[in-house]
Amino acid sequence: MKKQNASYPIAGVRLLPLLLALLLPLQMWGEDIKAQLMALPGISKVEELKSSKYDHKYLMDIRQWIDPNDTTVGAFQQRVIVCHVGFDRPTVLVTEGYSCNYALKEGYAEELSKLFDANLIFVEYRYFAASTPQPCNWRYLTVENSLADLHHVNTTFHRLYQGKWIATGISKGGQTCLFYRVFYPNDVDISVPYVAPLNRSVEDGRHEPFLRDQVGTAKERQRVLEFQQTVLQRRNTLMPLFKDYVTKNGLTFRAPLNEIYDLCVLEYAFALWQWGTPVSDIPASTASDEELINHLTRISNPGYFSIQSGDLSFNVQAAKQLGYYGYDVKPLRKWLSVKTTKDYLRRIMLPDSLRNEPFDATLYYKTMAFLRHNDPKMIFIYGGLDPWGSSGVAKLDFLENKRNIHVFVLPRGSHATRIASFPEIERKEIVDIIRQWLDDGTDKQSR
Repeated sequence: MKKQNASYPIAGVRLLPLLLALLLPLQMWGEDIKAQLMALPGISKVEELKSSKYDHKYLMDIRQWIDPNDTTVGAFQQRVIVCHVGFDRPTVLVTEGYSCNYALKEGYAEELSKLFDANLIFVEYRYFAASTPQPCNWRYLTVENSLADLHHVNTTFHRLYQGKWIATGISKGGQTCLFYRVFYPNDVDISVPYVAPLNRSVEDGRHEPFLRDQVGTAKERQRVLEFQQTVLQRRNTLMPLFKDYVTKNGLTFRAPLNEIYDLCVLEYAFALWQWGTPVSDIPASTASDEELINHLTRISNPGYFSIQSGDLSFNVQAAKQLGYYGYDVKPLRKWLSVKTTKDYLRRIMLPDSLRNEPFDATLYYKTMAFLRHNDPKMIFIYGGLDPWGSSGVAKLDFLENKRNIHVFVLPRGSHATRIASFPEIERKEIVDIIRQWLDDGTDKQSR
């Protein structure tokens, strides 16, 4: 018996080399990925991150020129996240329009990357979060410069990831994805912009009639309008509660509080439909003051118009190049404290020093010309209830004759519409198109 007991450690010793033989290559492989990333030009601060969705996830900086046309202006560090699947796999490039903070989370997964077992390269937009040059000179926050950032990321990481590339982004990131294809048509093989608007001015003009006459059903639109009327009619009793909310949250504004209240009420319709809040959630006109103000601030938060907003970088771009939307005041005019909301974006959401630069519609016209005269492999995803879709590409008649450009609209979808949101038939169609493109051997840009 003693002899038998003594044999257990010996068996363990014999198993140890086998375990090491199995584990060490995996460890060395992970270290090799990190080493290869660190060896890329301009890459620094490579940090491994925890992930429940990817075996290998890294955060790093890449050096970018503040002005790609004039290197004497200096450089800044832009954050990039890499989720490695395999050097022989396709690569998804996320053209993020904002910060990368949410993608740092352990449970983050990107839809296309998971659908096609693809590597993921996630790029934080310049002038957001840790990718903001110091000092912050707003002159260099342009769409063109942000696209040069993406091109540099692409050429840098193509050294390792030489398979097919898919560019994708959501909302402002979807805009970026679209513009990226316009300016660098051969950088990627496939582009999948989600819920991407293509605005033609600071107050585009297509969102207001959409909200007034087209979104949802006539009964639903009337219910939204009745709520807006109610909170304006009961302003005297609701305003103290609104003021308390503002004070508790430390919000300050560039306009009187009555005007901010008006803007929140006007914004309410856009925000409700954008995020797909059920109309059944709207309180009755007989609801208490507390119910009404809680619902209003939940859907249309006054912080959106505050100095503390955190959206300054976006607002600058919206005023200069990306465009935005206006408000239809006519149905509510007799209860509003203001006669007009024209140019509210500049007046309310930008500091004095940034208000006077005119809007440049070059991006809109350049993109329209590109889509009209080219046929790249692109899939546009929209939600039918999303007001941003009213200034998207879904209604461009000339796209119907394209072989490679596809537009999918989920009828009752919101700004949160993704491929997974569609019924099985449409979802399969989208996936099959992309899979076919990944499998074929044609050039990136089809003319």
